[in-house]
Amino acid sequence: MKAIRHLVLSLLLGVVPGLSSHAAYDPLAVPAGFSPEVLDPTMHDAKRKRDLPVRVYLPRVSSPAPVLLFSHGLGGSREGNTYLGKHWAARGYVVVFIQHPGSDAEVWQDTPRSERMAAMNAAASGQNFLLRARDIPAVLDQLERWTADEKSKLYRRMDLSRVGMSGHSFGAITTQAVSGQHFPLVGPLATDQRIKAAVMFSPSSPRRGTAEDAFGRVAIPWLLMTGTKDVAAIGGISLESRLEVFPSLPPASKYELVLDGAEHSAFSEGALPTDKETRNPNHHRAILALSTAFWDAYLQGDRHAKAWLSGSGPRSVLEEKDRWQSK
Repeated sequence: MKAIRHLVLSLLLGVVPGLSSHAAYDPLAVPAGFSPEVLDPTMHDAKRKRDLPVRVYLPRVSSPAPVLLFSHGLGGSREGNTYLGKHWAARGYVVVFIQHPGSDAEVWQDTPRSERMAAMNAAASGQNFLLRARDIPAVLDQLERWTADEKSKLYRRMDLSRVGMSGHSFGAITTQAVSGQHFPLVGPLATDQRIKAAVMFSPSSPRRGTAEDAFGRVAIPWLLMTGTKDVAAIGGISLESRLEVFPSLPPASKYELVLDGAEHSAFSEGALPTDKETRNPNHHRAILALSTAFWDAYLQGDRHAKAWLSGSGPRSVLEEKDRWQSK
């Protein structure tokens, strides 16, 4: 009888004898019917006289939640990558998508087709890189003000001691810059100590200096995602450059996913005119599962998520030729 009571109690607590403690962890599980509240404020950086549109996805919980920032790629906006914002919010995060003027959708939207490529190339500049890197602390400063402001819809909604940074393409380069990358002659140009973990979709090595010098002193966990066909029409970044990042990071809390057949647009919601491959719906499933487990492990302190990442969890959402490694 005592054994039966123990079994019933174990089941009620979600612990099944004979199974590992993380067996029930599922990074793809979300509340049924959940749809996040979405806010579209524009913040003003008075120091730089620069307006920054942001899109905020709010979780169901009203208590202070960890914060995830996302930086779009060249020609993108705060309205892209909604699949990430909705899923991460459903998992309990306040998700903030940042729009970077000068390298956003305005670069091409009102430009004649024949001139768009030239306009996009011009926008992929060092000046815009610096603007983007400085946008991140400006946004974090504003989030601190909003969460302390009783009149704000974000009042007491954010725990800014637990911030994750992410981005795709130009946004990945932005993420690298504020999450620990060192630069020749200047060192950690834009590192923001408030960022505790980072996810890069389509990362890349620097054009100057070595990957080891750039990434060898990163002090927070990084998750890198790319594809075997992840090259972009602008920038000339090779797959080799993307794959140089992982081995150059310190040997602790680093992860890399290489999706088989994934092109540069695989991490976004729509195909690019230059795409040649049929989009694989499992790519987004894998992206959501692995990024969520990573955030849960390093921002929520979830030991089951960390065990899932280091165990057989990743292979359960990947296809045979996808490559996964961690250290």
